[in-house]
Amino acid sequence: MLPQPTVVMKFGGTSVADAGRIKRAAGRIVAQREAGKRVVAVLSAQGHTTDELLQLAYEVSSSPDPRELDMLLSTGERISCALCAMAINDLGHRAISLTGSQAGIVTDTSHTRARILDVRAERIVRALDEDMIVLVAGFQGVSTSRDVTTLGRGGSDTTAVAVAAALGAEVCEIYTDVSGVFSADPRLVPDARKLPLVSFEEMLEMAASGAKVLQLRSVEYARTHGVRIHCRSSFEDGPGTVVIGEDETMEHPLITAVTHSTEEARITVVGVPDRPGAAAEIFEALAAANVNVDTIVQNEPRSQDAEAELSFTCATEDLRTAEATLAPVIARFGGAEIETDPEVGKVSIIGAGMRSHPGVAAKVFRVLADEEINIELINTSPIKITCLIRAESVPRAVGALHSAFDLAAGDIKAEVGLGVEAR
Repeated sequence: MLPQPTVVMKFGGTSVADAGRIKRAAGRIVAQREAGKRVVAVLSAQGHTTDELLQLAYEVSSSPDPRELDMLLSTGERISCALCAMAINDLGHRAISLTGSQAGIVTDTSHTRARILDVRAERIVRALDEDMIVLVAGFQGVSTSRDVTTLGRGGSDTTAVAVAAALGAEVCEIYTDVSGVFSADPRLVPDARKLPLVSFEEMLEMAASGAKVLQLRSVEYARTHGVRIHCRSSFEDGPGTVVIGEDETMEHPLITAVTHSTEEARITVVGVPDRPGAAAEIFEALAAANVNVDTIVQNEPRSQDAEAELSFTCATEDLRTAEATLAPVIARFGGAEIETDPEVGKVSIIGAGMRSHPGVAAKVFRVLADEEINIELINTSPIKITCLIRAESVPRAVGALHSAFDLAAGDIKAEVGLGVEAR
């Protein structure tokens, strides 16, 4: 008798936002079990629970202790799992809910942004062998120093992919409030189309450039460990978007998608010393403070009287930390100053076919010029062009680029030969 395949199902906050949606998720989970799968489900906190817990923390403390903050924030996912287990039990199946630590999610010691080091899934496997459905609290784990940790925004996606990798699951299904990955944000571009297939390489660039369907670290983990991801809707049946490996058959379009973000801030250090190591001091300090930076541009002075400038972008939520971190560094430079701009945004075009087609950059710049949108910084990779622009211009830029590259045109190919059913 062939062993039963394992599927990992992840449900986001909107998918378990109330009792009715928890019951709906439970029904989907049970359907997979009754189809002959061994099922592990990873759940996020309900709705805006994490935001509400954060607000509560800052009401009692202007600077919450990171360890205690993790203890607080980890409770939301546990509530979702316990409630869903109750619903599954009522449907006639045995379910067990596990915290991140009980599930064997081992992380480093970085509170609020921990990274998964290992998944010791013995307890999950034991429960599956006992014909149970296993519910794992997402977004959390236990550190090597035995403290509760959380993985940062979107961390439940990473939990699901890590569990799928540890179990050798056939697929990791990510259920959200959208039906898949689109060629642009449908809220900005009504005729954006759902993409049946996206490569890991393209999905990584999309996640890093503002697409919020999948969390960046989860895609990195999936590519490294060979986990197939199927992004689907919690509220409607039918196939979603499958993220596939580079070695799988796939025709690459010139441009796959336009992504954007308005949650960006620009920091400029004016008066950077003209000596080796100055940039290293800046970015080493930011790295130690766990601040991720994106686009970096350094302008060398054109004359003796001019001052060198170094500009970079980071998430708006990291702006305050970045300023505080850089203050002592800049003080050592003598006369240097920090300028910040929280009103920037970025728009990116992404496509694996870009490698073999000249003129893409020229077209992007012409489209933005025709819209009278000024480009402040440019960042590129072999399959991405990102332009930093004013935040208020982002919706117009997204629409213009989506139209210019005909991303709404053409029929969507059916998902065939991928080993993923439209359940």
